[in-house]
Amino acid sequence: MIVREAVAADGAQMCALLNEIIEIGGTTAAEDVLSLAAFHAHYFEGEGSISCFVVEQDGVILGFQKLNSLNGSDDIADIATFARASNKIKGVGRALFERTEQAAREAGFSQINARIRADNVPGMGYYEAIGFVPFDVLKDVPLKDGTPVDRMIKRYDLTA
Repeated sequence: MIVREAVAADGAQMCALLNEIIEIGGTTAAEDVLSLAAFHAHYFEGEGSISCFVVEQDGVILGFQKLNSLNGSDDIADIATFARASNKIKGVGRALFERTEQAAREAGFSQINARIRADNVPGMGYYEAIGFVPFDVLKDVPLKDGTPVDRMIKRYDLTA
């Protein structure tokens, strides 16, 4: 596995990976598949971008992780992690976080927030396994169909 910075040419594979997760449902806040243009606008051209890393093996992107400043904060960054839903390979998330944590430290952040749907059991487990701890809960955030689902906010302390 190779971890490297994402480039625009990765967009089609990254978008397909994310759209597969969205179509399966239940593990991301996004509920509508993205066009490639919308994906590029959000993941490559979005304001507050700090880093975006991919893990690839034999030219296939297995996952990616995006780090943004949280609402323009100079202290807290916001993380999003996506790993291939089919044919999963162990260690993708940990490999990504090693690079993302380094990028957050280099950018001067002291904390990283992860906002996870409460019904996303694998996502909750992933963030806990790499050291994120419970911080806050956004209660009853409605899905597109109106179903309320809590959003768990977990925080990683970069100063420890």
